[in-house]
Amino acid sequence: MDFTEVDIEVKNKRAKKMLLWFGIVSLIMGFAGWTSAYIVSSKREDWISDLELPQAFFVSTAIIILSSITYFMAKQAVATGNPKRGTLLLLGTLVLGVSFIVLQFIGFSQMLENGYYFTGPTSNIKMSYVFLIAAVHIVHVVAGLISLLTVLVQQLRGKYSPDNLLGLELGATFWHFLDFLWVYLILFMYFVK
Repeated sequence: MDFTEVDIEVKNKRAKKMLLWFGIVSLIMGFAGWTSAYIVSSKREDWISDLELPQAFFVSTAIIILSSITYFMAKQAVATGNPKRGTLLLLGTLVLGVSFIVLQFIGFSQMLENGYYFTGPTSNIKMSYVFLIAAVHIVHVVAGLISLLTVLVQQLRGKYSPDNLLGLELGATFWHFLDFLWVYLILFMYFVK
């Protein structure tokens, strides 16, 4: 391999990482807009300040944090030459990611059981925001699961090694961002009354 090939490979990796970060920044801006609107709307007369978030949201928070840990451990396993352990941890992350989404829908059901709806005559602006923010995050977790499935398939094909972790790193970075984002959102919705 000559130096120009190495140069192109380094530039390619850098470009892919930069594109991921541009996407993450745009997602941050979108969620910053929704949380800002939430704050502005909290001054309305019909805002419910004593509303409790569903318990399933808190359980799902623990699940997504655990999934971030398993993804990190998977990357470490592959980086240290243990691909079988990496594969098992990626599968665990996938199960935890799907569990997160299931728990989010259970949380939606709990809100509906308590008489809170997204729209309609019995809806409330605060609950509409909670539904919206959680649902949009779920959409991004689905994108994260698609990314994770791609990483898992590539891992099963033997693409990743201690010398080639780019796809795994990109997938893990996006997943960790989704984890951090949900922790921020749940804390935001819990403390901003």
